[in-house]
Amino acid sequence: MADFVLVYITAGSVDEATRIGRALVEERLAACANVIPSMHSIYRWDDAVQEAEETILIAKTMSDRYVDLAMRVRALHSYDVPCILMLPVGAGDPDYLSWLRRGSRPAAA
Repeated sequence: MADFVLVYITAGSVDEATRIGRALVEERLAACANVIPSMHSIYRWDDAVQEAEETILIAKTMSDRYVDLAMRVRALHSYDVPCILMLPVGAGDPDYLSWLRRGSRPAAA
């Protein structure tokens, strides 16, 4: 099942997460993107503890699409160092995984 992954991404706003998620799905880098608004983050940046409101973006895709997906997220993202984490999927509904595989493949020429 390690072929299937979730990519956890944080963004500075719902609009930014939606724009990135839509691009990933339209470009078939992910079959689906979930935008989860209103997360409060506490983190260290520039050697100081910071706090900010962020939005979670979860992209569902295949592990072999991760590198291209991460490059695209970096190109679209406003952060200098965006959070982009690939999490393997241990198991899932076979019909859903089949759909996910089809949706994250480049369109036939």
